[in-house]
Amino acid sequence: MPHDDDGWPYIPADLRRRYDRDLVSIPNAVRSAAARFGEAEAVVDGTTRFTFAELHTAMLDAVRAMMAFGIRRGDRVGVWAPNSVQWVVAALGVLGAGAVLVPLNTRFRRDEAAYILRRSGARALLTVDDFLGNDFVGMLAGADPDNPVLQRTVLLTGRRGDDTLTWSDLLGAGCALPVESAEAAVDSIAAEDLSDIMFTSGTTGRPKGVMITHRQSLRAHGWLTKAMGFRHGDSYLIVPPFFHTFGYKAGWLACVIHGVTAIPVSVFNPQHALELIADEKVSILCGPPTLFEDLLDAQRDAAYDLSSLRLTMPAAAHVSPDLMLRIRAQMHVEVTHSGYGLTEATSSVTSTLPGVDDLDDILHTVGRAVLDVELRVVDDAGVDVAPGMPGELWVRGYNVMRGYWNDPEGTAETITEDGWLRTGDIATIDNRGYVRITDRKKDMIIVGGFNVYPAEVERVMAAHPAIREVAVVGVPDKRLGEVPAAFVVADLEWPDGEAALILWAREQLANIKVPRRVVTLDSLPRNASGKVLKNQLRDQARTLVAAQASDLSGPRSPRR
Repeated sequence: MPHDDDGWPYIPADLRRRYDRDLVSIPNAVRSAAARFGEAEAVVDGTTRFTFAELHTAMLDAVRAMMAFGIRRGDRVGVWAPNSVQWVVAALGVLGAGAVLVPLNTRFRRDEAAYILRRSGARALLTVDDFLGNDFVGMLAGADPDNPVLQRTVLLTGRRGDDTLTWSDLLGAGCALPVESAEAAVDSIAAEDLSDIMFTSGTTGRPKGVMITHRQSLRAHGWLTKAMGFRHGDSYLIVPPFFHTFGYKAGWLACVIHGVTAIPVSVFNPQHALELIADEKVSILCGPPTLFEDLLDAQRDAAYDLSSLRLTMPAAAHVSPDLMLRIRAQMHVEVTHSGYGLTEATSSVTSTLPGVDDLDDILHTVGRAVLDVELRVVDDAGVDVAPGMPGELWVRGYNVMRGYWNDPEGTAETITEDGWLRTGDIATIDNRGYVRITDRKKDMIIVGGFNVYPAEVERVMAAHPAIREVAVVGVPDKRLGEVPAAFVVADLEWPDGEAALILWAREQLANIKVPRRVVTLDSLPRNASGKVLKNQLRDQARTLVAAQASDLSGPRSPRR
């Protein structure tokens, strides 16, 4: 029943459990799952099928291996590998030894990975040499031949050379230690110990290391996935990568907490994913909107049994309501969830609640504040704006990071003295507490004194039948200060020119919001996490401005 005496009266009593209190640490959550769920399947990865009891045993073996390798409490250890059961077991070994996990994006190139390993002070690296033809060790050696982790690198799969240490070698060394030593190591982990340093994607600069504790990880994602509807007996096809919170904490860790079978996917293929859903009776499917678009398109070409699907979440700050409705109609799911988070807030800030929120709120908002998390929307001076008015979203609660690794200045710029996290996202909160994310603060364009939010322009332009993708940025203008410019990926059959698209946009948008220039690209530039690199687009647009200033000058006066 609702609790009217607190700030979260919409959250039912059965969603008020603190998972951190009894589980304490991520490795102890595995131990608890083994006791509660025993012989139920914990992980299915190809021909490998681990029960929760077997996962617990594998974890203790991995902890002994890490201890034999010289990994100690507080050490940072990188994991650079695709989704797999090996990733899960290796990560649990690192965490169980009391060390701090540093996940690396498998799309990283040499310099990106070298920077994060140096920045984090990692003492060791667990990686592979057989993923999509990538030689991660060779990449790192080429970028930073003196990096200390090159002397302490272990291959989880593959064999780069006879002198390379493999995971089986490490497990063998760990056998010399008693199991009791691993159990004691797990027992010694405190809830406030760091569980990981998650590096941000760095779309506007160097990635920053976000420090998160075991308590935060368990409390945030135990709660969030319970609210989403995870339950024992479910199976979750985990396409989001483990180097991201979505695949790691709202992925396999949530499965451990709730007794759900985790089915990791290393490389997404729509047909293969549909086959796995049918064969493994998958009930939970989450991922970016493009994942669902691809699956829906593939489902049109061949009939797959998707009747087991129960819960879906296309995750992004802006998800098309049309896509949500297509998922419901074509996949026949019971629940379609929406929410919002960012790495600096343990990726859990707002959520909709099945059985509480109606379809319209799921389609058009990212829900309300999660339990025990406060929200504000403020202007540039940090003063609260009126309900429904846009401003920067601020967050305060247990979920706010412990800070950026070795970056006190960056931490102070992001977290106020009284604990409010400046998200950098523009949002509105209505009188009922529902949140809408409208844009990134840094992306806002000021046209002749009027605020223009690129995300609004992108949503409108994305409705054009010829546009597959669109990104809008601000470019300098002598008279108006800034004006919008749009970069689009268009349908190959689109016969019209860019001028025709601008004319169409004028019929849909106020004049100040209409892009003064449209540039067609084969693809939008993205970083290793898949986020559009708007800084690159701004640079490209500025070059166009310098060459063709008259094309971007626009009409003589803006109108509201």
